[in-house]
Amino acid sequence: VQRRVLQVTPKNFAKSFSSSAIAGDKYDVVIVGGGPGGYVAAIKAGQLGLKTACIESRGSLGGTCLNVGCIPSKALLHSTHLYEHASKDFAHHGITISDIKVDLKTMMSNKAKAVKGLTGGIEMLLKKNKVDYVKGFGKLSGPNSIDVSLNDGGNKKIEAKHIILAVGSEVSPLPTCVVDNAKHRIVDSTGALDLPEIPKKMVVVGGGVIGLEMGSVW
Repeated sequence: VQRRVLQVTPKNFAKSFSSSAIAGDKYDVVIVGGGPGGYVAAIKAGQLGLKTACIESRGSLGGTCLNVGCIPSKALLHSTHLYEHASKDFAHHGITISDIKVDLKTMMSNKAKAVKGLTGGIEMLLKKNKVDYVKGFGKLSGPNSIDVSLNDGGNKKIEAKHIILAVGSEVSPLPTCVVDNAKHRIVDSTGALDLPEIPKKMVVVGGGVIGLEMGSVW
């Protein structure tokens, strides 16, 4: 039995997508979504020499994880863990601290700083690999075209030979229990990361990773 092995290299991979002397807003590859799936695909396409654009409506890259998920929740977990250590465990080590308080505004600022640093780093990686970053809501308008409602106003039509959809997900609403993050009473995971004060009581519905983290933080 004879076997033929095709070695995939950046050069012949990019050729299979056909490269790129395309004018205007025509691209080899356009990725809709700037989360972990989208921005990684965009960077790889840019590294392979393809004319690439990444469309993201949030206004910052990184998706749920970096903006309103893993990173901000871990930042708050770390801060609250330090508070718990100081208030409950330091005395066992001969360290006495009186009048320990939580400055929630500073804690939230520290969380925001961690998020901004990481999302800004991704934007720099897109620039480094010559990927156009389009801030707006992208909607398919044809097999090779996308209409974008730009965050700064106006619309833009983008054409591409290949389109990758990496749009992520949204929290499912409950018809009998409407989420309203602005009122800070019934919140989803995003709202739970941005409460203006420490709640005296909280009920967390769901015992997955997100539910356990929010319960631990507050």
